[in-house]
Amino acid sequence: MAYVVTDACVDELDKSCVEECPVDCIYEGARMVYINPDECVDCGKCVPACPNDAIFWEHKIPADKALFVDIAVDFFDETEASGGAEDFGPVGRDHPAVAELGGND
Repeated sequence: MAYVVTDACVDELDKSCVEECPVDCIYEGARMVYINPDECVDCGKCVPACPNDAIFWEHKIPADKALFVDIAVDFFDETEASGGAEDFGPVGRDHPAVAELGGND
């Protein structure tokens, strides 16, 4: 895994990061996007594209956002989303921890 999307993306779904990703590894859940840790090539192009500052390099993620590293891994283990986000299409659901979060105001 290289980059991780955090709670600042919940209910925003701007998807500017998706447009910048050269390997199509950012998948759409119901309330936020997720970066597939097995497909990400650690290029970092998604970070400046995110208007919400929701994406962090896993080795420099703030401690209060660290749970999103495990959330991303679990999300892809549970959904088996792979092979490119555009071809896969929207997943249509979120990790249970994200589904339970309050909305961003």
